[in-house]
Amino acid sequence: MSSRAMIVAAQPEAAEAGAKVLMEGGNAVDAAICTALVQGTVDPQMCGIAGFGNCQIMMPSKGVHTCIDFHGKTPLSANENMWEDLIISETRDGFGFVLEGNVNDLGYQSVTTPGSLKAYHEAVTDFGTWDWSDIIKPAIKQAEEGFIVRPHVDFFWNYGADYGRVGVEERLKFSKTGREAYFNTSGNLKRIGDRVKILGMDETLKKIAKFGPDIFYKGEIAEKISEDMLANGGLMSYSDLSSYATTRTNPLSSKYRDFDIYANHPPGGGVMLLEMLNVLENFNLRDMTHNSSEYIRIVSETMKRATLDKEMFVGDPLFIDVPLEKLLSKEYASEVSNKIKKNERTFINRVTQIESKNTTHVSVIDKEGNCVTMTHSLGMPSGVITDGLGFMFNGCMAVFDPRPGRAGSIAPGKSRFSSLAPTIVTKDGNPHIVLGAPGGTQIAMGILQAIINVIDFDMTMLEAVSAPRFSSTSNIIDVTNRIPNYVTHELEKQDYQVIRSPLTFGVAAVHGIRVKNGIIDGGADPGHDGVALSI
Repeated sequence: MSSRAMIVAAQPEAAEAGAKVLMEGGNAVDAAICTALVQGTVDPQMCGIAGFGNCQIMMPSKGVHTCIDFHGKTPLSANENMWEDLIISETRDGFGFVLEGNVNDLGYQSVTTPGSLKAYHEAVTDFGTWDWSDIIKPAIKQAEEGFIVRPHVDFFWNYGADYGRVGVEERLKFSKTGREAYFNTSGNLKRIGDRVKILGMDETLKKIAKFGPDIFYKGEIAEKISEDMLANGGLMSYSDLSSYATTRTNPLSSKYRDFDIYANHPPGGGVMLLEMLNVLENFNLRDMTHNSSEYIRIVSETMKRATLDKEMFVGDPLFIDVPLEKLLSKEYASEVSNKIKKNERTFINRVTQIESKNTTHVSVIDKEGNCVTMTHSLGMPSGVITDGLGFMFNGCMAVFDPRPGRAGSIAPGKSRFSSLAPTIVTKDGNPHIVLGAPGGTQIAMGILQAIINVIDFDMTMLEAVSAPRFSSTSNIIDVTNRIPNYVTHELEKQDYQVIRSPLTFGVAAVHGIRVKNGIIDGGADPGHDGVALSI
């Protein structure tokens, strides 16, 4: 379908709010931030103003191409040794640890200093066209009305625990506000179709609309947060909030075939995505049967190598020297691809075999060709809701490595690696694909496959995000249930361990837009509740 603009998001209410902004003359940035704020009111365990993320903005007519990084930062009171003796296990996907008492996963010590609200406001102020107060109005209205429990929300509440993490129900009942909002009078979780209204969220948003983010980081709200943290043994303080700053960078870039790929810097997952595309460029994927056993073997080995490199070398560049030049070089990619061609395997060793998928995404293209792709998250929702404020805090301390001296170790003010990788693909300087995904450590893997599906297999965006996916972030290959057994049996004959998900869809939830020959088409991952709206 031909259209001048498009927005894709994982929540219909949020996508609709962003689409109306585009209809009323707002640009892609206005629409993306409006959508993000509404996402925080209708999917409050996936994202919110106390979360983190990364936003890539491309405005060709203005010469703008930048990333706003707003990862959560370790509170200044933290230190690398504080949980060293509490390790029970490492998660199978390599994105976090299970500790005694779940101190890193649930409650006040799991919270990092959030950056989402500051980034939203900066994006609108520097690149948007609407007033901040108008951008936030749809979120206020949604918070006043509450939201209806959708199928994917219900699924997450009931099946969202994985790899030894605390169950979602425990997170929802952790605070007094959560118990009142998410449970019915019988003490059971609300179900599909039930309405949830969170006490205090609308008033908090009204204050933020009037006073901007300063009230959250330095004013009345910051004082309430710091008092609550201090009273309950939290690590975060007023000083952490007042000193928080986002980071601006030019996107990481690389070429894949005839296309330019732009992604985010560490501590985000862009380096993994670009490394994998560099390796796979050495294979003629187009002549392979899509999702054949050989195709899955090659891509899985590529995923494992990128995962191992991430765990060894990638972290917060303010604290460690990330060898980007090596990891993103075509020479290194050639070395890796030659090993894969010789059937050499990468092995990943972890602290027992026992990331969170609590993330969401929005992709936008407006009529001027401006593009925004933003992935934002709570990591694992901490369960913490300060009385009267309504929003839940991130639980990003859960993804730090409690072992000292490693790339992902704890340090005051440090951000932990996250797989989120909002991505823009161009050809001859023009936008071709704008995409991203929630999905924990599976984000880069889902985005990788969607890009290959479009470029190498000439799929539409909807076909690309709907095709069956797989992943390998350990010595196991995880496959979704639509990949045939006769394919995975061939892999098992080669001594690969394969775990089949019972789910039809999975491995991130990719949401994207494609532009081809001036025609825009979009795809919202069918495994979620999202929509693609053309304007």
